[in-house]
Amino acid sequence: MNAVQIRSAERALSVGTWLIVGGAMLFSILTVTPLMERHSPKGWEWTAPILPLVVDAAVVIVVRLDSVLATLGGHGGRWPIALRWMTGAMTLALNVADSALKKDLVGAAVHAVAPLLLIVTAETGLAYRRAITTAQSAREAQLRAERAEREQAATERREAQERRAREEREHAAQLAREQREHEALIAREQTAREEAARREARERAEARERAEREARERREQMREQQQAERERLEREAAQRRELEAREREQEVRRQQQERAEREARERAALLAAGPVNEKLPEDKARLVVHASFGEGLPVRAAAELCGWSTGWVSARYQEHRDGTGLVLETAS
Repeated sequence: MNAVQIRSAERALSVGTWLIVGGAMLFSILTVTPLMERHSPKGWEWTAPILPLVVDAAVVIVVRLDSVLATLGGHGGRWPIALRWMTGAMTLALNVADSALKKDLVGAAVHAVAPLLLIVTAETGLAYRRAITTAQSAREAQLRAERAEREQAATERREAQERRAREEREHAAQLAREQREHEALIAREQTAREEAARREARERAEARERAEREARERREQMREQQQAERERLEREAAQRRELEAREREQEVRRQQQERAEREARERAALLAAGPVNEKLPEDKARLVVHASFGEGLPVRAAAELCGWSTGWVSARYQEHRDGTGLVLETAS
């Protein structure tokens, strides 16, 4: 049986047991209550259902706890057995008491059916549950053993595969190592040959480089000598040009100084004439205004020196400020 079938059997056993327990409890209450009403003190007849309910509650506790213990594979000891049989005997006695007191054997037999069925069902259900628990435990143990065997077999197969794979890897590694050693030997020989060829080529290249370097050094020395000669000639030419430039600059400064002195003398001569009473000719008046502007004389003083109006002199001053005025030229 699989787990589904086992759960189905347990469910059927549980449902059947509780149906029998419920029916027996209802039948017991209906049977025992009239008996208790007749044997209860006057005024206490309402307590008649309490006794059958107490006995039936004990039956429910016994059935329920026995089912739990049986499912867990445990055993409650002697007291649960005593309680189970005592409640069964009490239920049987209470159910047949009324018929027995009336000496009705058929009634006693009829009323004994439900209690006896309850007692037997409780014992049988307990036995069934213990048997199911035992069988289920045995099956789980068997399944665990089979699973352990399968795991062991899988582990052995895996170890065998790993061992074969390891041996194959070691063999492949050995072959690869031998191949590498052979290739390394060939590579070393080839490297030695190439190194010898490179050394010869390097020696030839070094000899060629030495020859080229010596030729290059000779050419460099000749170039340096030529460069030094050119630089010497350039320095001499530059010195000559600098000397000529200084001489020309001195000549220009001398001429500028002479021209400035001449212009100063001319301005002094023009300004020395003093104020005039009549207007000077325009060209001479412009010369006087130019000299006055150069000496920094005010406009009124320049107007008195040339005889022209201050407005005309101011216009000439403005021309000189703007750079468009008359430029005094010296005679050659």
